[in-house]
Amino acid sequence: MSRHRGSGAHGGRGICLLLSALLLSSFSALVSSFAPSDAPVCRAWLVQSIPTDMPLLPRVPGVLSSGDVLKWLARNSTKSLDIIAQYWQLLAQPENPRSGDYGYSHADMERFGAGVGREVYKSLVDAADRMVDIRQGNPSVTPDAILIVQHSGVYPTYAQESANLAAGRPNVKNVTFLHSDWWGSGIVHAKVWLSDDENVYIGSANNDWKSLTQVKELGIYLVGCPIIAKRVKMYFDNLLAVSSLNSSAYTKTAWDRQWQVLRKVPCWSRFVNHKKRCRSPLPEYIRVPHVEGYPSLSNPSMIHLPIETIGINKDTSNAHSSYLSFSPPELSFGKSQVDEQGWVDTIKSVKQGGILRMSTMDWLGQSQYTNHPIYWPTLSSAISEVVFSKNATVKLLVAYWAHFIESTDQYLKSLLYTNVLCASSKRNRCGGKVEIKYYVVPGFNMTGPALKAGSRTGNIYPGFTRVNHGKYAVSDVRAHIGTSNLIWDYFYTTAGVSFGTYHPSIVSQLQVIFDADWNSPYARAVQPLQGESTGSA
Repeated sequence: MSRHRGSGAHGGRGICLLLSALLLSSFSALVSSFAPSDAPVCRAWLVQSIPTDMPLLPRVPGVLSSGDVLKWLARNSTKSLDIIAQYWQLLAQPENPRSGDYGYSHADMERFGAGVGREVYKSLVDAADRMVDIRQGNPSVTPDAILIVQHSGVYPTYAQESANLAAGRPNVKNVTFLHSDWWGSGIVHAKVWLSDDENVYIGSANNDWKSLTQVKELGIYLVGCPIIAKRVKMYFDNLLAVSSLNSSAYTKTAWDRQWQVLRKVPCWSRFVNHKKRCRSPLPEYIRVPHVEGYPSLSNPSMIHLPIETIGINKDTSNAHSSYLSFSPPELSFGKSQVDEQGWVDTIKSVKQGGILRMSTMDWLGQSQYTNHPIYWPTLSSAISEVVFSKNATVKLLVAYWAHFIESTDQYLKSLLYTNVLCASSKRNRCGGKVEIKYYVVPGFNMTGPALKAGSRTGNIYPGFTRVNHGKYAVSDVRAHIGTSNLIWDYFYTTAGVSFGTYHPSIVSQLQVIFDADWNSPYARAVQPLQGESTGSA
């Protein structure tokens, strides 16, 4: 996990690494059984990484491992592989004094599971070496290309592995994407793999060996789903298109009336007054007359198709609505909902008297990386609304780890105050409640390099590990699986992608995953403000 894992680096850079190629077909028997060529059915699996040394966490049947999924995607692409990544450290660096892996022995690294990252990276190297018949030219229109978009240069050298993939391979091209030049802050934070324009991973796992075996991650793997993949590709192409433009000619400093702050945005942004906006170089986003900003769409784009869920005993013959949501809003297109709406609509989908489950690494009711703090009540307000109006129970799981944000506890306690307001009057007839727990992976407070300045540190796990890093929400009827932490910056200045669905099998399995965490000894209740009761009426 990088120094800025899951939070991003203010004023960071992004790099697009383009590897154009045609891969030879080499389907393993296992993956062939998942996606046989004679049965082009869209199929889905939930995906997890579970850190070592968590014996008291129940495993959920039918869930795949992140490492296996990434290896399959690299090994079995026959035409293309597109990757959006924050950074790279699939190869452990125990001999690098600047790395959080420094000082651990070879035996330690194997015990930590570093070999899984090596296998994923080798699969990518093998894919690059197999590539032939490369087209030159605009990457956004090259039909046979592996495209890797990443954030660059986070401590210590998290762009080196992708650079090594390019070295000595004429089919590899690099494009630099200066993300912060467009929004003033933010990074490429999405974690997406897209294979052959039909197989997709979307989730929280970074391209880091630690994300595969030392960090708890959550994602979804979709196989044989070209309709879904096409929309992911459109977002990917939007990132590439912006990277080719001169930001100084396509940005404005505008007064954001919604968030009451002066900030840099692309000149086509809906936060720019309509008289001063430029023509968007990207596919048009739905127009909302007489409105500045990106209001919720009453009828956002949905994908209606059957999705088969292997290993779950539920009827999957019917088509259920699914969707993709994106951030920042300026990169969205058509009637796709922005990512903030995806989260809000999932919260509000909870049934009367139902249960909403949410999990995130970071929670903050404000911005984190802007020059001036921005108050952000969007998700807190939506939670309080369903507690009052639907008597819903909201269960929120937030990671507590070595790099915990100091003010998170205050914001969580303020959200718990909803319970006091709910019970403040008998006339309210309010029977909902908020419950919040910290998720504590054992060993979180003993992470970092094993050696520092020639002395033993006492750490027993590498740096930036032992944390619940998943970002998702699931109500009674809808699941939302994302790549963004629940902080303002991730929705307005940072690249993120989410997949959501009303598919009952996916919804129910995600509920089981959440409940396994919530009911485990690794989850600890957040206490309310001192002297306040959190009981409901």
